[in-house]
Amino acid sequence: MFDGLQGKLQHTFRRLKGEGRVSEEILQEALREIRLALLEADVHFRVVKAFVGRLRERAIDQKVLDSLTPDQQVIKIVRDELITLLGEPGWELELSGRPTVILLCGLQGSGKTTTAGKLALRLKQRGRHPLLVAGDLQRAAAVEQLAQVGGGVGVPVLEPEPGEDVLRLGRRSMKAAQERGHDVVLIDTAGRLHVDDRLMEEIRDLATAVEPTETLLVADSMTGQDAVRSAEEFARVLPLTGVILSKLDGDMRGGAALSIRSVAKVPIRFVGVGEKSGDLELFRPESMASRILGMGDVLSLIEKAEEGLDAAETQRLAERIAKQEFTLEDLRDQLRQMRRMGPLSQIMEMLPKAGPFKGLDASMVDEKRLTRVEAMIDSMTPQERREPRVLNGSRKRRIARGSGVSVQEINQLLKQYRETRKMLKGVKGKWLKKAAGLR
Repeated sequence: MFDGLQGKLQHTFRRLKGEGRVSEEILQEALREIRLALLEADVHFRVVKAFVGRLRERAIDQKVLDSLTPDQQVIKIVRDELITLLGEPGWELELSGRPTVILLCGLQGSGKTTTAGKLALRLKQRGRHPLLVAGDLQRAAAVEQLAQVGGGVGVPVLEPEPGEDVLRLGRRSMKAAQERGHDVVLIDTAGRLHVDDRLMEEIRDLATAVEPTETLLVADSMTGQDAVRSAEEFARVLPLTGVILSKLDGDMRGGAALSIRSVAKVPIRFVGVGEKSGDLELFRPESMASRILGMGDVLSLIEKAEEGLDAAETQRLAERIAKQEFTLEDLRDQLRQMRRMGPLSQIMEMLPKAGPFKGLDASMVDEKRLTRVEAMIDSMTPQERREPRVLNGSRKRRIARGSGVSVQEINQLLKQYRETRKMLKGVKGKWLKKAAGLR
């Protein structure tokens, strides 16, 4: 996420760090580099001009020029201004009315249907009873796609009747929700390749008919300025209450995220960070600014750990490490816990690009390798998992056949296990429990 912009900004900060005391001329050069980095990241030119202007006012200051750590001073200023640029934190859906109506709009391919499913799951987890409405009557198979998405999250889908237009469907969805006991209606609407006057008029009429509490634009963050332009157009026609940035995990530049709030005057409410139904998060400007600057997103990482890690299992592991009883079985169980937090590439994205994590990259993670490790350990007998020293040549060949790997990979696993066990000998179980937030 934001790798290109992140790399260029870090290069600029490293140059400042190498200067020690800096002159106004050096700071001006750093600001020019930041300006170019933002433009290359597809940030709107008006946004870049205003942003760099604010940086200049704050950076060309005697405190920064006299500072022994000008790079840190400038990083703090850039982070503060990024947070201001990104706007307020996202907030949960406003639920009022019986039923509450949430209308989704956006360009074709922006991820509306997938996002509708994510929102439905989020509402369901909050104790609500949502109804998905297949209002995309333009795209072939759109209704079937939403039916599959709804089935995946366990939320019913109201499909159009033969010859029914979107206005009649919208009105019928209100009546159906009341009859079936649904308190939230989520309407997926037709996308468009560009801003189309006829379709814009259609969605405006739909909004007038169903009176949505929330009208949310789903924008593909990877399309950069196209997402910003579409947000401007939709905001002109509809009273948008927020933007959901989809596919943020694949956004290498960050132009849409950094521009959309300032240009379209619409807050970012949620961000899509993966393909799974649960991969929708409230927007956090502080976290995004930290990621852009390579500082990681420790808060989101902690939340993922709280959701994915089993406290009892973590405590059990801490006690076993304290007794120096760490086995291959424990290694497998911990790998499974970590993978419940989500793809490890996403976890690595949240780590700071400094200190002990400097040089780590999401591309270094081989998820298939972790699957093979689990398969190797599962192919062992309980005794072999607890006492790896019994693994001789014939046993290794049997395990290799059972897990579909080579004997060489078995040997690599055992070597890594021995190194991990040796490292853990210096770790106190009490310290591990404290680090995990356990008593």
